[in-house]
Amino acid sequence: TPDLSLARSFIRDRMQKNESIIILAMSEESKTQESITVGFCQLYPTFCSVEAKPIYVLYDLFVTPEARRSGAGKVLLQTAERLAADKGMARLDPTTAKTNEAAQHAYETLGWVKDEIFYAYSKEIKSST
Repeated sequence: TPDLSLARSFIRDRMQKNESIIILAMSEESKTQESITVGFCQLYPTFCSVEAKPIYVLYDLFVTPEARRSGAGKVLLQTAERLAADKGMARLDPTTAKTNEAAQHAYETLGWVKDEIFYAYSKEIKSST
């Protein structure tokens, strides 16, 4: 079950500790001239020991249903790419569900390459406290 309070606290802590970068996609309402957030992209800095360089893990990419197919996702990805280049990152690493064909198409259209060599594994760790 989503926990908005926990999510806000987690994100705030990551930003205050410079452990996360969030890029927002904004849209201006034509009637009110107010900007509204229509999407975001979250990057976590980490390292690649093989390349001996820093990288970004692109962990979250979200565009509101109303703004999908507007180009907001493309702009978020391009902005993340420019930021990574400016910060000297070796690469950006996103993951997406095998069933999320829309995201896969967006990545591939923008020149991202699907990893056909490595499998990704995950294991939930139960806290001992």
